[in-house]
Amino acid sequence: MELSIIIPCLNEEKTLPIVIKKSKNSIRKLGIEGEVIIADNGSVDSSVEIAKEMGVKVVHVSKKGYGNALIGGMAEAQGEFLLMGDADDSYNFEEIDDFLKYIKNGYDLVIGTRLKGKIEPGAMPFLHRYLGTPILTFILNLLFKLKISDCNSGMRCLTKKSFNEMKLCSSGMEFASEMLIKAGLLKLKIKEIPITLYKDKRDKAPHLNTWRDGWRHLKFMFLYSPTYLFLIPGIILTILGIGIMIVLVGGPIKILNTIFDYHSALLGSLLCILGYQTLNTGIQAKAYAQNQEFKFDDKFIKKFYKTFSLEKGIIFGLILFTIGFTVDLFVLLEWSRAGYKDLNEASTVALSSTLIILGVQTVFSSFFLSILERKN
Repeated sequence: MELSIIIPCLNEEKTLPIVIKKSKNSIRKLGIEGEVIIADNGSVDSSVEIAKEMGVKVVHVSKKGYGNALIGGMAEAQGEFLLMGDADDSYNFEEIDDFLKYIKNGYDLVIGTRLKGKIEPGAMPFLHRYLGTPILTFILNLLFKLKISDCNSGMRCLTKKSFNEMKLCSSGMEFASEMLIKAGLLKLKIKEIPITLYKDKRDKAPHLNTWRDGWRHLKFMFLYSPTYLFLIPGIILTILGIGIMIVLVGGPIKILNTIFDYHSALLGSLLCILGYQTLNTGIQAKAYAQNQEFKFDDKFIKKFYKTFSLEKGIIFGLILFTIGFTVDLFVLLEWSRAGYKDLNEASTVALSSTLIILGVQTVFSSFFLSILERKN
């Protein structure tokens, strides 16, 4: 079996006969052995009966969602190559020649781009065309070093081998982003080709929800990019917080007629603690990702574990704790000698107390990072 065409379906009785006919025509025209799979996601209309009458394979997927339907259909596919497209006839299954040409020439994933192709009037909402898709595509390219123009395109072709390697798991529309993210992480060979997007032939509202599904795409991107979600913000907050506290240890300073005192030092302490916790979470997230069924090498974590050990983490944490505790103890003794009157070391106490907190966090984080370390 050379090609499997997988079409997710949920109550598509009006357009399903059209896309099935076009799919079968393409397989016949290309002169290849292929199959058409309808991944039904719980249709209550006559979609399933239509598919069976037209002699195509029906895979029943009980778990709801666009991603679940495609994963279920692809898992049952027998073809060496898998081509996916929607059941609303917005993608023309008689225009798949280039997908097969490039996938046969060694590409692992061929994705159609609507934005560099043609879009029929009324086929794509203004908000999707000029705001949603371009912004999501820009973020995806930035985070995962991809070079594509249309991250939400629903017509794609990939090898069955690549599908198995990706271990896709997204249930909803974010499935489209997951496929590209994992293709990028696995360094798969990706080709983008221009396609035509036709107007939806159905007489009902689309399954896509603009804001909900847009957020699901964005959320998934950041969850798979702990560097941008955790590490960078954590480093910035930590450095900023420590800088503020160090500057104020010597006493209040005046900048542009504004006096900055222990109130600012307390703000610095807050920023530092938040930043350090966020930084720890980012490192833990990267370490955790290495241990999942879907594994990819993270250069940062590989370098981190070459330097890190539980013993080093504990020692570093105890050093921070000891410095902070010693300074706090010194201030307490000075305060007692002064009869517990005015305390003029508030900024110093903020810094030393912060070091105590960071020390304790470091010790416990070191234990957790040691647990997460991948032994291979």
